[in-house]
Amino acid sequence: MSEQIYIGVDLGGTAIKVGICNAEGKLLQTFEGPTEVAKGTDTVLANIEKYVRQIVEESPYSWDQLAGVGAGVAGFTDLKEGVVILAPNVGFRDVPVRAYLEERLGKPIKIDNDANVAALGEAWGGAGQGVEDCVCYTLGTGVGGGIIIRGKIYQGFSGLAGELGHMSVVPDLEAIQCGCGKMGCLETVSSATGIIRMAKDAVERGDRTSLAQVEEITAKDVFDAAKNGDEVAERIVNRAAFYLGKSMAAVAAVLNPQRFIIGGGVSKAGDILFDEIRSVYAKFAPEPLQRGVEIVPAVLGNDAGMVGAAGLFLRS
Repeated sequence: MSEQIYIGVDLGGTAIKVGICNAEGKLLQTFEGPTEVAKGTDTVLANIEKYVRQIVEESPYSWDQLAGVGAGVAGFTDLKEGVVILAPNVGFRDVPVRAYLEERLGKPIKIDNDANVAALGEAWGGAGQGVEDCVCYTLGTGVGGGIIIRGKIYQGFSGLAGELGHMSVVPDLEAIQCGCGKMGCLETVSSATGIIRMAKDAVERGDRTSLAQVEEITAKDVFDAAKNGDEVAERIVNRAAFYLGKSMAAVAAVLNPQRFIIGGGVSKAGDILFDEIRSVYAKFAPEPLQRGVEIVPAVLGNDAGMVGAAGLFLRS
């Protein structure tokens, strides 16, 4: 075989996922192994090297076909120097990941934060295929984001562009403090954490809701209750969707993307969430900014990080 391959590494606190992609963004093979954070930084880095070598050895591809290795890390990164400044989930602080892996693997290395590579993965090999300009939201414990312009990640001057969860969208009288220290962030209402908080608040107030019978409320419980006609759950879902749609209208006024892609666990709620987001977007976005714009679910799921990390060599 003569085609070049690219490896994407999704570095998580529990597991390291490694995937081989071709030049078209197709995920060809995957491998997953423990991160072993408790054993220290050197062990984590050694595991990345080991898993990269192992996946190539177990594939039909040769080491010579490997054109580069990209890695996505949940944390702050110095893209120019290839250093992870701070990544609490894996215990990294000022770790020269690029230099370490280049020395041991003998291949070009690129790194970026996990939200950016997940966005790039969807843009390159997922729901953003065929679109040059898109914005990705990841709705999980928090609200992550990534901006793709002309097919490439937009970083901003210090690499922090795309912090969509920290757009201040909730009015002061309704706002609560976000984990970032500021008030009214999108993350406080549209993440799984925010949805669960609103549900627990409703139960504690004594609102009439089936959620009062749930011992440990999850975001899925809230969406399921809403689908079954629970009015309190419906209000919570609509509030989360309202601020998502409103934030997208603001983003559209600045960037005019062709497609908004929503991923993460919360996005699995389906039409009950997406229909409301689209309705709110249409309410707040001027008509010219609605033309041709789509709001769609992500399709790659947990594979987006691997695909996007590999894509750092072709789409960044």
